[in-house]
Amino acid sequence: MPRTKEQYEEMRKATREKIHSAAMRLFVHQGFGSTNVQNIADAAGISIGLLYRHYRTKEHLFRDLVAYSVEGLNRNIAAFETDQSPKKVIVQFVDEVYNDFMNGEELANLLILIKQSLLGSGTAANQHDEVLKINARLLDATAELIRKGQQTGEFRSGDAHEMAIYLYASIQGLAEMRVLLKSNFTMPSPSVLTAFLFKEKE
Repeated sequence: MPRTKEQYEEMRKATREKIHSAAMRLFVHQGFGSTNVQNIADAAGISIGLLYRHYRTKEHLFRDLVAYSVEGLNRNIAAFETDQSPKKVIVQFVDEVYNDFMNGEELANLLILIKQSLLGSGTAANQHDEVLKINARLLDATAELIRKGQQTGEFRSGDAHEMAIYLYASIQGLAEMRVLLKSNFTMPSPSVLTAFLFKEKE
């Protein structure tokens, strides 16, 4: 019995997910320059011909992964720009980071991939500029959220921009330690990650 259009689409989607997962892992662990398309096909468990049906080059694949990462950053910006309680928004964000780090390397790999894209690995100039702008917007949105939390008395006083940088520097550092230490990695609790930000209950 021939496959339906929907079944073909499901198979195509499953193959792309295998390629994405394998490529992200290899780009992070081996570096963009040391990874070739045969490595990616082997790690994904597919033929190199099938990989080429999805991506013409590893640069094309890398740019697709960066675009996927940018979508995630845009979702964070949208969440930070809502009218919800600043503390609630930050708690939810940090809880998601904590759970993702505890359950695997995907978020850590995505964060490292974004860093690689900013350092020039496989990224087209226009995409590099887009990633820089998105990162700046995320930092501004976070700093503004922190200012609101300071005004409501939930957050500690201090320079909101510096505090936003500290938050992301901590998460980026943890991403790299998550990948390097593997099973020896211990993820700090959400309360440790936000201790510099939230006022202690009196």
